[in-house]
Amino acid sequence: MQTPFELHGHRGARALFPENTVPGFIATMALGVHGLELDIATTSDGVPVIFHDPDLHPDLVRRPDGSWLDGERPLIRSIPLAELRRYDVGRIRPGSPTALNFPDQTPRDGTPIPTFAEVIAATAGSQVTIQAELKILPQRPDATVPASVMADAAIAVATQAGALPRLDLRSFDWLALRYVRLTYPAIPLTYLTRRPRPTLAPFYWDGDMAASVPASVAAEAHGRAAVWAPEYMTLTEELLSDAHARGLRVMPWTVNDPADMARLIGWGVDGMCTDRPDLARSAMQAAGIALPLPFIA
Repeated sequence: MQTPFELHGHRGARALFPENTVPGFIATMALGVHGLELDIATTSDGVPVIFHDPDLHPDLVRRPDGSWLDGERPLIRSIPLAELRRYDVGRIRPGSPTALNFPDQTPRDGTPIPTFAEVIAATAGSQVTIQAELKILPQRPDATVPASVMADAAIAVATQAGALPRLDLRSFDWLALRYVRLTYPAIPLTYLTRRPRPTLAPFYWDGDMAASVPASVAAEAHGRAAVWAPEYMTLTEELLSDAHARGLRVMPWTVNDPADMARLIGWGVDGMCTDRPDLARSAMQAAGIALPLPFIA
């Protein structure tokens, strides 16, 4: 049965607003999305926070005195929350590769790295789903807390806030998702994939991928409803049909070009994750797809 198309804002809408921040998420909801994709990290005192990398990125982070990080990239797991909150992530470093990629982003100076609890509170009252990626790097086990610790902490926050029905956990680390599947069987899961990297397969997938990636996702899901989220340029119409035949929903990432959006919608994807939900809404409207309503927090 055909399910409704879903639009997810990647790190909020990082092409337009500071990524993975409360102001960015609020502005993205005001555009109108079904879900907010974000990244979980954990501080040294065990608090789930929202930041893409396990360490502080010099393109995104300023010190309390306003100076940009230079060569150092401290791990978030080594920083207590009170110290982490002193950094400013409201502006991209001018002239950096990230700034060149996202020239239309509107800065918001004085924006701290948010806690997961703050993001959930900012979305309260909406129907927006929280598409939370467990940012685990199995090939760098010291870079983050163990997957079970990160998952337990994030789920505890969502449970306490009454937001568990809006939570979807995702990861490239399928072993982390396996832990969630076995421990919290009611939580929806999204299996992320990117261009094949055979040397990483033992870390992320407990072995080599089968000839069919959708078959591997379906096997790992063990009969549960699941989403496959491939890197968009790796998706083919044949793979999409294979995944649908196996009962999987398919939501590629990160689709930012209107031509790619139109092509994937024409193929019949179940949704997409994008840095430009404004452009995706136009593509959806052109295809006759119902748009998510804006939400004013």
